[in-house]
Amino acid sequence: MNRLQQAMAEKPFLLLVSLPRNEEELARAALEEGADGLKVHVNVHHRASGNSFGPLPQYADLFTTIRSQFDGPFGIVPAGSVEDLDPAQLVQLSSLGIDFFSIYGHHLPAAQMRVEGLSSTFAIDERFDWSLLEMVKHFPMTALEASIVPGSEYGTPLVFTDLLKYRYLATKVGIPVIVPTQRRIVPSDIPALRDTGVRVLLAGAMALGTTTEEIRRSVAALRNAIDK
Repeated sequence: MNRLQQAMAEKPFLLLVSLPRNEEELARAALEEGADGLKVHVNVHHRASGNSFGPLPQYADLFTTIRSQFDGPFGIVPAGSVEDLDPAQLVQLSSLGIDFFSIYGHHLPAAQMRVEGLSSTFAIDERFDWSLLEMVKHFPMTALEASIVPGSEYGTPLVFTDLLKYRYLATKVGIPVIVPTQRRIVPSDIPALRDTGVRVLLAGAMALGTTTEEIRRSVAALRNAIDK
C-alpha cells in the first residue's frame, strides 16, 4: 500500500507540510516538530510562498536525502500547467521516494492519471463545477485537495462558510479530502475543521510562515492541537 494511503488508513487526521522552499533544513524542522508527511514542488510558481521552483533534476538528490529521513507520505506538485508537466519526470518520482503527486485537475493530462508507484491526488479551485464531484469515484484518484479559496482571500481567517464547503466536499466526493492552508488556519481551528470530515490538513506558508523557526513553532502548535 502506498504511504499516503497507509497513513490515512492508520490515522483519522493527518498533518502534512507543504514546504515553502525545497530545502533540507525546512523539511527536518517540520518533521522534528511532528509533521506526518511533506509536499515539495517542481516546475511551478507557488502563489502562497511567492517562490518559483525549477525542474526535477535540480532537486533529485535533495529529495532522495529528505526521503531517507522519514517514512511518512512524501508528495510533490509536478507542474503548474499542462504545458510544464513532463511525463518522463513523473515516472522518475517513485525512484526518488515520492509517494504521491498533487496537481490541479485542469492541469492533469488524461494519460497521466495513473503513474506506476504513485498515488494520484488532484486539486480543485474556486471555479470548479461542483456538480461533477460525484463522478470522481469513477477515476483512480486517492484524494482531493480543496484549494477553493480565491487568491484575493489568501491569509484570511477560517470562517463558517469554509467549513460548510469542506463538509460538502467530504460527503460528496467519495475520497478523502485534503485542506491546504490558503486561509490562515490556527490551532484553535482544528476541532471545527476535523468535524467537517476532511482527512488531511496540508499546512503551508499562510499558516506556518517561511523561516525555519516559524515553521518549527507553527508545526508544533498544530501538532499539539491535533493530538489533544
